[in-house]
Amino acid sequence: MVLSVGLRRLGSVSDPSDPRDHAADEHADDFDDLVDEATSRDPDLAVIEAGSRTLRTQAGPPQGDPVPTRPEDPELDKALREVETELSTRWGETKLEPSVKRIAALMDVLGEPQRAYPSIHITGTNGKTSTARMIESLLGAFELRTGRYTSPHVQTITERISLDGAPISAERFIETYQDVKPYVEMVDAREEYRLSFFEVLTAMAYAAFADAPVDAAVVEVGMGGTWDATNVIDGSVAVVTPIDLDHTDRLGETTGEIAGEKSGVIKRGATVILAQQPVDAAQVLLKKAVDVDATVAREGMEFGVVSREVAVGGQLLTLRGLGGEYDGIFLPMYGAHQAHNAAVALAAVEAFFGIGAEHARTLDVETVRRAFAQTTSPGRLEVVRSSPTVILDAAHNPHGARATAEAVSEAFGFSRLIGVVSTSGDKDARGLLEAFEPIFAEIVITQNSTSRATDADALAAVAVEVFGEDRVVVEPRLPDALEAAITLAEEEAEYGGAGVLVTGSIFTVGDARLLLKRG
Repeated sequence: MVLSVGLRRLGSVSDPSDPRDHAADEHADDFDDLVDEATSRDPDLAVIEAGSRTLRTQAGPPQGDPVPTRPEDPELDKALREVETELSTRWGETKLEPSVKRIAALMDVLGEPQRAYPSIHITGTNGKTSTARMIESLLGAFELRTGRYTSPHVQTITERISLDGAPISAERFIETYQDVKPYVEMVDAREEYRLSFFEVLTAMAYAAFADAPVDAAVVEVGMGGTWDATNVIDGSVAVVTPIDLDHTDRLGETTGEIAGEKSGVIKRGATVILAQQPVDAAQVLLKKAVDVDATVAREGMEFGVVSREVAVGGQLLTLRGLGGEYDGIFLPMYGAHQAHNAAVALAAVEAFFGIGAEHARTLDVETVRRAFAQTTSPGRLEVVRSSPTVILDAAHNPHGARATAEAVSEAFGFSRLIGVVSTSGDKDARGLLEAFEPIFAEIVITQNSTSRATDADALAAVAVEVFGEDRVVVEPRLPDALEAAITLAEEEAEYGGAGVLVTGSIFTVGDARLLLKRG
């Protein structure tokens, strides 16, 4: 009974008379020419590199840094800091009261802005932000105006709310806050607890999207699903990225219990896109879909990754979507986990357009290729320096750390890798360190700038148990830790095979990104 909710499988759906197929044939000829040019190279490597060169040309000129910096205008920067200060007086993102009562009240007095556009709602443990960015890129490539809401931010609070693929300006962020502020204060006065930091930001995002206006919103939950502040939308498409153990004190101690909370984003009649899940999580999610008469598409059944090859600057994919296969996709991101995120994102966008249900066809493959080739995900295996190579990755739990470790080993092949790690106090630091132990020659323990950071000495004590005393260096200040790690890596500079991976928390990555981009 449960499996009967799956989308029907489609056969060949391409139309031989479709001019897009002729364009694809021309593209294939170009691809073959580039492969032929590389006859002196290893044949397999020649194919991979030719593919990445061909597909990169579709993305246009290199894009600027997708992460905004502080405003250069001192007065504007001051005004933004005043808003940030006001928001910081509210409950932080780690203090929660499991209810959508307050945010629902605020949406009511704002005139229900979240109803002004269709939404794709994303939950899961890992991969949410990367998947959201891929979905946003795909929708934008099909000429839809998009709004994206993700958290937390890497460097600047304005990153959390994006319009048309770019973070909103500081001016617009401030204006949006001032617009909703009177209504926030009205709800504050009525409720037992004031609206939290995350609730106010969520309201700002929904209001900004309605004001734009957008054609579609891509919304990532903050935590869980059922009582998350974002869950006042009725997502026509609900996406569940891989579920694993995280926030167990709030969401549950098993993946099945956590799935119960996250299943709250699945609304009646929606289409649910499920990444590969642990068995107990999958059972819970499928049962919820049956209960609310939702249609389900499962990775590995209705869609998935057909093949992937390591390419220069990323990977070359063939994906099976709900409507058929899409080949020759260059994704400028590393690791099998990002390939799976791409499959999930593609299926979500197909479902948004009705493919696999109302329409038996594929999306235009050239547009899909262009969209993926343009996608970025800052702080996710992001290379920010060379000689030695320095990579930033926001892995913050064991599941994410294992995926990162596998991706680094596959894509970079360092002869010696130095880790720089600072975690948040509520995370499974031991599990994360154990995941990285096989790939780190040495580890530099440090402490990021947030109050949530694990004390460096406490984290070092765990690291010594995992790595042994001889492989652990402690530098409480992140600038010192980066310098120490780079120095250790440079000891093998003559061989050119050493690198540095900065990880453990999105906050660690944000701090390091600021330091390294400036330097």
